[in-house]
Amino acid sequence: MLVVAALGGNALLKRGEPLTAENQRRNVREAAVALARIVRAGHRLVVTHGNGPQVGLLALQGAAYKPEEAYPLDVLGAETGGMIGYIIEQELENALDHDRAVATLLTQIVVDPDDLAFRDPAKFIGPVYSRDEAEARAKAVGWTIAQDGDKWRRVVPSPAPQEIPDMRVIRMLLEQDVIVICGGGGGIPVLRRADGSLIGIEAVIDKDAASALLARELEADALLLLTDVDGVYRDFGTDRQARIDSLTPGEAFKLNLPAGSMGPKMLAAARFAAYGGLAGIGRLDEATDILEGRAGTRVIPDATDEGGSGRG
Repeated sequence: MLVVAALGGNALLKRGEPLTAENQRRNVREAAVALARIVRAGHRLVVTHGNGPQVGLLALQGAAYKPEEAYPLDVLGAETGGMIGYIIEQELENALDHDRAVATLLTQIVVDPDDLAFRDPAKFIGPVYSRDEAEARAKAVGWTIAQDGDKWRRVVPSPAPQEIPDMRVIRMLLEQDVIVICGGGGGIPVLRRADGSLIGIEAVIDKDAASALLARELEADALLLLTDVDGVYRDFGTDRQARIDSLTPGEAFKLNLPAGSMGPKMLAAARFAAYGGLAGIGRLDEATDILEGRAGTRVIPDATDEGGSGRG
């Protein structure tokens, strides 16, 4: 099977941990062991990952130095994709005893300049602040901010991914039996100009949406959205909560899940499964169990489901 495994933020940083290089490498080392099990089970593998905390930190560092010279988000996305990809690549090579080739590809993803997300920024990046501190920072450097729980954070546009220009390179690597790390942070957001050329734009693409598009374009057999919880729950937080073992894309589309939590993951899973692949959401260390139906929440294609059209 060809498996696209999307690593959530916990693969790099546990909740509440400081964003240090040592913490990130230790967490990636643990993630690499789980990813290596997928490969050892005989599957081909493509890895994607998030970058929210990292891109937010780089933006802060740039603003603290010379705000008028700060790099745009597309460039910061490329920087974090290279940094995180390097750590994953190295630790995965180590976990596989260097008997498989692994490569990191900085991945451009085309977005629509008329996407409504540019008018209504909603993607959280960077650390949390008190309201007063967030408002002070927003005024100083021109941020848009929004409430995140009982704290406040910077929000940026998160347009939907439309096209992956680097698909040809990804396919070439897979044909050579290379494990590919790509689409880091949801990919680098770019616009396609009238003459066909590409140019970066200030945005951050949702990693799960980009991973679903990637998996669909590759005609992957499975998409795993790996996080630090064991699946998706009905009535979460109540005494009636229960993990959903499996559902069809149509059933998944009807769920009402939090936009800042499982909502984007379930939507991405449903969209991929609607094209004929298996989508799973669950714990990183249970990745192979999710593939084999022993763990997580699985969105399984149904030929009679109106939400799907079948692969191809």
